[in-house]
Amino acid sequence: MKIKKWFSSGYAVKRWLGVGVLGMVLIVFAVIELIFKRDYPMEYKLYYGFIFIVGSTFIYIALKELIKSFISLLEDGLIEVNVDSREIGSLIHEKKLLIQGPRIVIIGGGTGLSTICKGIKNYTNNITAVVTVADDGGGSGVLRDDLGMLPPGDIRNCLVALANTEPLMEELMEYRFKDGSLKGQSFGNLFLAAMDGVSENFEVAVSNMADVLAITGKVLPVTLQNVKINAKLDNGQLVVGESHIPEVSILEGAKIKELFLKPEGAVCLPAVRDEILKADAVILGPGSLYTSIIPNILVKGVSESIKESKAKKIYIANVMTQPGETDHFSVTDHLDAIYRHGDIGPIDYAFVNTKKIKDEKLKVKYHSENQYEVEADFNELKKRKIKTISGEYIVPKRNSIRHDADKLSRDLMKVVLEDSLAGNEKRVLEYLLLSEKLKKKNLDRKN
Repeated sequence: MKIKKWFSSGYAVKRWLGVGVLGMVLIVFAVIELIFKRDYPMEYKLYYGFIFIVGSTFIYIALKELIKSFISLLEDGLIEVNVDSREIGSLIHEKKLLIQGPRIVIIGGGTGLSTICKGIKNYTNNITAVVTVADDGGGSGVLRDDLGMLPPGDIRNCLVALANTEPLMEELMEYRFKDGSLKGQSFGNLFLAAMDGVSENFEVAVSNMADVLAITGKVLPVTLQNVKINAKLDNGQLVVGESHIPEVSILEGAKIKELFLKPEGAVCLPAVRDEILKADAVILGPGSLYTSIIPNILVKGVSESIKESKAKKIYIANVMTQPGETDHFSVTDHLDAIYRHGDIGPIDYAFVNTKKIKDEKLKVKYHSENQYEVEADFNELKKRKIKTISGEYIVPKRNSIRHDADKLSRDLMKVVLEDSLAGNEKRVLEYLLLSEKLKKKNLDRKN
């Protein structure tokens, strides 16, 4: 440790140590006077009591400012903290302290949401996935029609991503039947459907399944109302149902002009609003713009809560455009569509992938399906005063491109560390714990 530099100008360590010492002297003086001069008139006792209060105030201010100086020294590398996470865990257990990580709320649906959940759960237990319930296709759509329940697919994916169970249980939840009347249906969907049948409502069913899987954090359906997405195309045609929107858009050669929910006036769960308002960061995406992200914003209470929240608002840009939804869209085109559908306030950060697809076969596959890399229009983002975090955030997976959950979540948590925890004297332990985790992750990745 570079102790001599601690006292150099700019960190104010000496100043606040002096204030603290002065506070201690005043307290000791006041206590001595009150003990040995108890027979003095009341005005003298009040005087010494006032001195005691002044001394206590000096100590409080000194401690507060010294913690800020400590964090500055830590950030500038003048203090090196090498704390083993197990030691921290033991300390917390022994002192009965509960250190909660940063509060992260992720809003969306589809594989993108579950991918980010899987990465962020390594850094905090305080993660909440807010999931769209407007899906009406695939196995979820079948269960929705047959049982009258909300679609389970995206919620199941998030629960599995946040699960702390044996790999066999995860494999079981993802298993899809290959034959018979259940062909194509996943066991996890059926499990959640059964849980819905024995629970008070769908929210309780999700919570009960979360307990079974021992998940990190929470998974919340955005609403308990049975909503469906309708879309108005720029040629005036109305499209009913999430699963039909892209195909009709392609068939008509018309772009999506506006989305709206039926029935109108669907309200978000109170827990969704509470988590957004308490969050350190609210993350939108990645995921299908018109069928995963915007449907959440259309639910009453969501956009209002995002705007009201003091959290950092972060948008994770999609890697590829989607036929019938976001053809030729840039990053700011995606943001414009979000702003048109909900007043969420300004976005603080946009995470943008800059890595090109190197596998020519994979590139040809995507291009043959009219899917192309989303344009990263950095100049336009800068004009809008949105801080851009760019990086190589993609990895090939099962003949497709997916976000690199590990790298993306690590950079996301750096933003939270710097903007929400640094300089907050009440959250020093969180700051230290997250700093150490990020350092360890960086070392592991380099090795």
